[in-house]
Amino acid sequence: MSLSRGLIINGQEVPASSGRTATDINPWTGAVCAEVAAGTPDDVRRAVDAADAAFETWAATRPAERRRIFLRAAQLMADRADDVVRLMASEVGGVAPWAGFNAHLAADMLLEAAAEVSRPTGRILATDADGVHSTQVRVPKGVIAAISPWNAPVILGVRAVALPIAMGNTVVMKPSEDAPIACGLLISDVLHEAGLPAGVLNVVTNDRADAADVVSALIADPRVRMVNFTGSTETGRTIGVEAARHLKPALLELGGKNPLLVLEDADVDYAVDAAVFGSFMNAGQICMCVDRVVVHRSLAEEFTAKFAARVRALPCGDPSDPGTAIGPVVNEAAARRVASLIRDAVSQGAELAAGTGEIEEPGTLIRPVVLTGVTKDMKIYYDEVFGPAAVVHVVDSTDEAVALANDTPYGLTAGVITENLAHGLEAAGRLRTGIVHVNDQSVADEPQAPFGGVKSSGYGRFGGQPGAEAFTDIRWVTARARGHARFPI
Repeated sequence: MSLSRGLIINGQEVPASSGRTATDINPWTGAVCAEVAAGTPDDVRRAVDAADAAFETWAATRPAERRRIFLRAAQLMADRADDVVRLMASEVGGVAPWAGFNAHLAADMLLEAAAEVSRPTGRILATDADGVHSTQVRVPKGVIAAISPWNAPVILGVRAVALPIAMGNTVVMKPSEDAPIACGLLISDVLHEAGLPAGVLNVVTNDRADAADVVSALIADPRVRMVNFTGSTETGRTIGVEAARHLKPALLELGGKNPLLVLEDADVDYAVDAAVFGSFMNAGQICMCVDRVVVHRSLAEEFTAKFAARVRALPCGDPSDPGTAIGPVVNEAAARRVASLIRDAVSQGAELAAGTGEIEEPGTLIRPVVLTGVTKDMKIYYDEVFGPAAVVHVVDSTDEAVALANDTPYGLTAGVITENLAHGLEAAGRLRTGIVHVNDQSVADEPQAPFGGVKSSGYGRFGGQPGAEAFTDIRWVTARARGHARFPI
């Protein structure tokens, strides 16, 4: 039996103004796992009304009370880990280890938001004016639009709202059509159960056909003062342009074409372990996943053989089975797109070291693929895969490895594997990415760390102090003693 959920507006669950609903489909069974309200631009206005009305009171709420809410929410999220595992299996085909990681990291993000509430929010400035006290303070922006994705739904849904709310803003959230519960309504449930006041967080779900109109209405509303979006570069570019038209800042965390550099002095077995995890966790559907393994020629034959053997042995299938390592991709359209990239490469001479690239029942399963011999004229060389396929490139030097890694419009994250830390740090310093990990693969996240990319991977940073600063405005405030006032006219 499927769930039925409404919009969350001013702390209440309500139907869409149109009375319509949208279906939320299980990618493994094809069954409807939920019916959610299909919000409209009119519902966006209702949600912004509620957020705007709640802003002044929430911004003035004592830090201790805000912190208590986030501490309670963190415990509630941790307590729901088993529910998150079941929900992500049915809603997005997430396997148990990935879903459990979502629940626990989301809880940590809520703890970090609680800590951020009472951190210093200003500084004393030097001034040449006599009798003047000059300060720089950070103040909430107002209503924030948060647009969250399906692939790490609980992590990225919490990330979209936790720091904005902790810093005193109110939020209207539009979760992905592929995970409206896990990356939207679940998070609202947790925060409201923890005591979040009505109107501080509002959630507008929608039918896929209405997405553009809903997002446009949200960004265009003059009371919305900032947008944050995590998702594809194509959609992020559209949102960035729309926000700029309305003179609103946008924080965009977009796609990646992430490399793993296996240098000449690397431990091959360790590099294989890193590459398997980095390439195929969540069936490769993480913005940080390794698309390209760049291996020194002296190690390439051994590495590729061991990597392909490990990949061929990964258990694939039903995401609700605890033994499954690779579940389905999110929907049939995603499966067709990934299969097309693989087919294009093979038709032009790339070789399959593991996998076939064929779509299997129920139309969303692709067994993991390792490709070699990929060249620049193949689509997969530059296009983000965002699925269970990785390419092995062979190079003759660290310089060549760095050049190949940087040969992409993206710049999100990277990994460097080496037994020589100085060598690894030197190579890392030349990579044009927002994140790089030496002696690790490219998939990592911590709530206190600045997270984001460069180039077509977006701009701005979630997490830690940079994230807190992103969701506030800097205000210059002075106070002058009356006896020191001088007005020459």
